[in-house]
Amino acid sequence: MNSKQEHLHSDKFVTVIQARTGSTRLPGKVLMPIVGKPLLIRMVERVLLSKLCGTVVIATTTDKSDDPVEALCKSENILCYRGHPDDLLDRHYQAAKIMGATVVLKIPSDVPLIDPTIIDRVIQYFKDNRENFDFVSNLHPATYPDGNDVEIMTFSALEYAWRHATKPMEREHTTPYFWENPDIFKIGNVVWESGKDYSMSHRWTIDYKEDYLFIKAVYDELYPKNPAFGINDILDLLEKRNDICEINSKYAGVNWYRNHLDELKTIKPEQTKKVN
Repeated sequence: MNSKQEHLHSDKFVTVIQARTGSTRLPGKVLMPIVGKPLLIRMVERVLLSKLCGTVVIATTTDKSDDPVEALCKSENILCYRGHPDDLLDRHYQAAKIMGATVVLKIPSDVPLIDPTIIDRVIQYFKDNRENFDFVSNLHPATYPDGNDVEIMTFSALEYAWRHATKPMEREHTTPYFWENPDIFKIGNVVWESGKDYSMSHRWTIDYKEDYLFIKAVYDELYPKNPAFGINDILDLLEKRNDICEINSKYAGVNWYRNHLDELKTIKPEQTKKVN
């Protein structure tokens, strides 16, 4: 058995979804109802449709305000870890360590329309190139509609970042230390196989009330017919229903990068947009 086969045979994949109730722009967004269940549960359902995601754990905070997240996980038989409220890199690392991960995925809790086939595509690319990369994502550069974020790293790389990342931005956003240091880490990226780039034009993530209304409308239309609806189903719907498309269109291209352009070496101003 060669070293690549040994890795694939012995690797334990753990997907960490960081979730909290204390969003400043839309408090409690992970608990908002989507076709009869909290948004977080609908999102976990989609992640679990991935064939390669491994063990899934919710990483929430030790704040009392996140007791409902832990209670929800218990009621739905979902693994839950509680850790540092502000140091998300530490929370991610500790959750992965407790779970015995050798490969760690980061999927944020604000992407309830994520396509499980995209998760598997990024994981498969990592597995096929196991010896070549420490970190693989579909975000550098991003091409899929915003809200299909998948980042994968070896546990040893995560541990290195946990030990060496010092900037508040690196601790708060978990993974910038990776893609900001290509001299330290071997970095790979997966682009949308369609050849298109909808990363700035299609917003399927949740940060504002309009995002929730958009996501709810998509679920209301597609979920009853096919709970496993994917990226093409959503695009087909939006082609027919411009009214749904317009709900949160003013926020298309808005992401957290906008607040850190002076710190991020690898992010260009055209990769984000300020709120009007």
